[in-house]
Amino acid sequence: MSAEFLFELESLIKDRQANPVDGSYTNALLTAGVDRILKKVGEEAGEVIIAAKNQDKSELSHEIADLMYHLSVLLAEQGHSWSDIMAVLKQRHQ
Repeated sequence: MSAEFLFELESLIKDRQANPVDGSYTNALLTAGVDRILKKVGEEAGEVIIAAKNQDKSELSHEIADLMYHLSVLLAEQGHSWSDIMAVLKQRHQ
């Protein structure tokens, strides 16, 4: 799997924005709004810290995946994309 999956995930999240699905966790977050999404981002960031401190590679991978998912939802909610973030990173490292 490549980093392209982030863009696939982004597309799935944007599709849920446009076409809500009953029972979808993504839709529940988007419906709850930015405060709920930010709370989840904060929780997941804390769990990343704990996993890293525990030096548990598997746990760290899972927690970073959770964080990246919630960041993807936040980006969609705010009208941004992973391409926006990649452009900033690229600019910083030229």
